Amino acid sequence: MALINVKVEKVIEEAEGVKAFLLAKSGFFNLPHYTAGSHIDVHCGKGIIRQYSLCGMPDDRKHYMIAVKREDTSRGGSEQMHDEIVIGQALEIGSPRNNFPLDEAASHVTLLAGGIGITPIIAMADRLHTLSIPFELHYFSRSDQHAAFRDRMQSGGYASSVKFHFGLDVPQTTECLRSIFKQRPTEGQTYICGPGPFMDSAEKIAGQNWPTDSIHLERFSANPALASGTTKPFTLELAQSGLTFEIGANETILNVLEENDFEAPFSCEQGVCGTCVTDVIAGTPEHRDSFLNEKDRASGKRMCICVSRAAGRKITLDL
Repeated sequence: MALINVKVEKVIEEAEGVKAFLLAKSGFFNLPHYTAGSHIDVHCGKGIIRQYSLCGMPDDRKHYMIAVKREDTSRGGSEQMHDEIVIGQALEIGSPRNNFPLDEAASHVTLLAGGIGITPIIAMADRLHTLSIPFELHYFSRSDQHAAFRDRMQSGGYASSVKFHFGLDVPQTTECLRSIFKQRPTEGQTYICGPGPFMDSAEKIAGQNWPTDSIHLERFSANPALASGTTKPFTLELAQSGLTFEIGANETILNVLEENDFEAPFSCEQGVCGTCVTDVIAGTPEHRDSFLNEKDRASGKRMCICVSRAAGRKITLDL
C-alpha cells in the first residue's frame, strides 16, 4: 500500500501527557476520505510504525489529526512522537482504515471513553452530531487536566450530551457503568474505547442488559491473558493456493507466511487492530487476539493470524 507524505503543521499540548498532532497535506491534492472510528499507520522514525485513531474533522481533506499519550511502558512509539516529532517535520502515513465503524443508522448511541480512548470516540461524537442522531458521551479520566479535547467537547454544539467522570476509583467506576448500562435505549448501540481493565469491566456490565452485537470495542493494546498459555505445532493449509506449512510451537501463522514470501495484510502484530483477520475454511481456531468479539469467536469462522492458532492439528484458511 502506497504511503502518504504529510508535514506536521501543529503540535498541541492537549492534556497532561497527551500531544495532538495536526498533519497537513501539501499542494492541491486532498487526503483520502475517512469515516469515524478510522485509524492510520504513522511511520514515527527509527523503523517504528504505530496505529493512531483519527480525531479531527473528516470533512477537512487537507488535514488529519491524531493524539498520542506518552506511555510509561512505551515500546518506542509514544516516546518517539513526544520527544522527536516537531512542527514542520515530514512524516509518512498509511491510508485510513476502519476496524471500529460507526453504525450511522442507529437510533441512539452511547459512547464511552477512558483516557486516551477518547480519540476515536470524539470523532464519532462529531459525526453523530452532524447526523442529528441522539447520543450520550461518557468520558472517564483521572482528572480534568488529563482529559484530552475537554474544551472542544464543552464548547461544541453537543456539550449537553457529554458527561465527564473524573477521579473515580474502581468501585465508583463500576457503579457508574452499571447506571449507564442499566437500560438499553431502543435499538441502541454502544462504542467503548480505553484501557484494558476499563473496557473489560464496561463490556461485562453492558453485556448484562445489552445484546452482544450492540456492544462495539476498540482496544489499543492486547490482553496478556488471551495471549498466554501453552502453544503446540500445527499444520496450516491455504485453500486458494493449495500451499501447506508447518507452524512450530514458537511460530505464528503470520511469521511463517512472511518467511515464505506469502503476502498477507497485517499491522499491529498484537491481535488488536484486526487488519490480519482471515476467514477459516476448516478446523477450529484457538483465539488469542483482543479484536474479535464473543460472537465472532464462537462462530470459528474468522481468526487473527498474527497471534491466534489452531486448536487442533490442522487449520485451513481462505488464502
